Formats: sequence, C-alpha cells, structure tokens
Amino acid sequence: MTHQYAVEVVLTRPASARELHRARCCVTFAANADRTRLMTVQSGKSAGRALHRLRRRLDSALPIDVLSTHYPDRHGRVLLNVVLSRRANAQIRQEAATSGARAGEVLSERITVGLAREQRERHQRLESRLRSLLTHHTPEEVLACAAARLFQARPPG
Repeated sequence: MTHQYAVEVVLTRPASARELHRARCCVTFAANADRTRLMTVQSGKSAGRALHRLRRRLDSALPIDVLSTHYPDRHGRVLLNVVLSRRANAQIRQEAATSGARAGEVLSERITVGLAREQRERHQRLESRLRSLLTHHTPEEVLACAAARLFQARPPG
C-alpha cells in the first residue's frame, strides 16, 4: 500500500529561479521566501522510500542538503535523508565497525549529540543575555517587556 508523506527539502543555498523552474517540471512544491526550503508531498511504500524517490527526482535540479519527513512517525521520530561526503561516510563506517554498531546508529547518535550540544549552547547564551539585562533592569521590567513583545509578535486567537 502506498502512503503520502509530507517532505521538507533543505537546500545548501538559495535556489535560482531557473533551478526552481526545472525542479517544478518533476515535482510540485512550495518554496519559502528566501528559496532555501521547500515543502512537497511524495508517495511511497515507506517514508524512507519516499525520501529516496524524491532525492532521485530532484538531486540533479536542486542543491539539496537534507530531505526530512515533516511529521514525526508513530514513534515520534523524523526520518532524514542525507548524502555524506566520502570522508564522513568512511569515518562513520569506521566508528561503526569499531563499536560493533550499524552506521545508521552511529550517525543517529552523532546527530542527537550535536542537537543536544546546540540546545545547551542556545540556553547558555539566553541565560547570559538575561543576566546582562537583569544588571540594568528589574525582573518585572524584563518580564513585562518580554510579554509585550511576545503578544505583539503573536496576536491572541
């Protein structure tokens, strides 16, 4: 049975108008304003097959960095389709052979560790900026300003 999968395409650089036109001959998609991300729907027997099929159809037309399923599966995971350089692929395979794990598991672990590190760094930057604000403003002023900004950016309703 074939299913439909919402797929996000992340590009390595903004696509030119000509590249987008060539790609639209193969696939219907929506592009964001800066033409670095696309959304489309791809059919396939599995999410992996859908991503593989889409990569084959678009790889020669667009500078694709990553393809991913837009919605998590029933296990809460998002599937990624990346093409690694020969060097990166060799490093991951070597690490997998050394640890006795599969290459996909090693890559998944590296991505998870990298995302956790970035989240930690973002949190530390926010904490640092907040400490800096609190040296010049009261907590009430900072909170009121943040709340006003949030409501201004996202109107209720």
